Amino acid sequence: MALTLPALSGEGLVLAERRGSLGLITLNRPQSLNALSLSMIRDLTAWLLAWREDPVVQAVLVRGATQDGKGVAFCAGGDIRFFHQAALAGDPRLEDFFTEEYRLNHLIHAYPKPYIALMDGIVMGGGMGISQGAALRIVTERTKMAMPETNIGLFPDVGGGWFLSRCPGRVGEFLALTGQVIGAGDAIAWGLADGYLPSVAMDELVEALSVDADAVSLMALARSRLHPAPEPMLRPHLTTIDRCFAGEDVPAILAALAQQSDSDWPAQIAATLRKRSPLMLAVTLEQIRRARRMTLAEDLHMERDLVRHCFHLRPGAASETVEGIRALAVDKDHAPRWNPARIEDVTPEMVQAFFVSPWPAHAHPLNGLY
Repeated sequence: MALTLPALSGEGLVLAERRGSLGLITLNRPQSLNALSLSMIRDLTAWLLAWREDPVVQAVLVRGATQDGKGVAFCAGGDIRFFHQAALAGDPRLEDFFTEEYRLNHLIHAYPKPYIALMDGIVMGGGMGISQGAALRIVTERTKMAMPETNIGLFPDVGGGWFLSRCPGRVGEFLALTGQVIGAGDAIAWGLADGYLPSVAMDELVEALSVDADAVSLMALARSRLHPAPEPMLRPHLTTIDRCFAGEDVPAILAALAQQSDSDWPAQIAATLRKRSPLMLAVTLEQIRRARRMTLAEDLHMERDLVRHCFHLRPGAASETVEGIRALAVDKDHAPRWNPARIEDVTPEMVQAFFVSPWPAHAHPLNGLY
């Protein structure tokens, strides 16, 4: 039965319906790989708050729509072209976007009813933010998971500091700094997914859950449909990851990678790091290591500070993030002009400036998450 909420945007980019005891949400922006807009964040939040209080809804399932001719995606992240335009125009909605997105991330982690994420296809950035807090995170053979923010001069936000830092060993540093894309096997092995399901079985799962049942029964039914997980593809490199990404800073990590001679893989990873924003690599490494000692709410507070600085420490086109998005998604020349250009030229003072909150404690935009 379809429900209507007056607070919705009316854009149709988030579809929601109740099927028996299941609240079903479909991200409906397949032409943009279901990348999140501000209106989508607001609609997702509105549905989750409404269903949190609805005694009929016992569980929520979130999935992404597909479109012929487009790639398969649960959610490819946030709308980075909007970030670029808003930053250059001084659009205040940029501030709203991150505040409301991080509040949505926290809502999902704390949701009192089972929340199931069908992480089929591309799951990156903001897509991780709306899936990592799920009670059941399901991946498929088509899953391409990553936190690739350093590629655009940003850092792994949406709680990335919290959930990446809780991966085994130094996997969190590795994924955060490189933006490495992983598949289902590695996602499950590293604690970023809970179970595997072939993509052809997803519709059957949704139909099976579209019944009148309590939360425990729905979760048991969902888990009963899962298949054995595939082998992790990056397992042979785990020792190298743990050894190299334990370095005290980015130059030390690169030096450790250069000392590995067992395969070409360490050199490939080092080459990847050399393409990223040197400044944001250092900020990201500090973020992951601080977050390891934080609660989720504390991490989101820190990330809200960081993202504000990404756009305002160096405003407009001088921002590493604005420059990174320009190179990747606007001009598409893939030649970002990072400042500083070399990893060796990043100073501790440059990094620490990102970790000074721009707000007094009583006025922080994420107050109340605790």
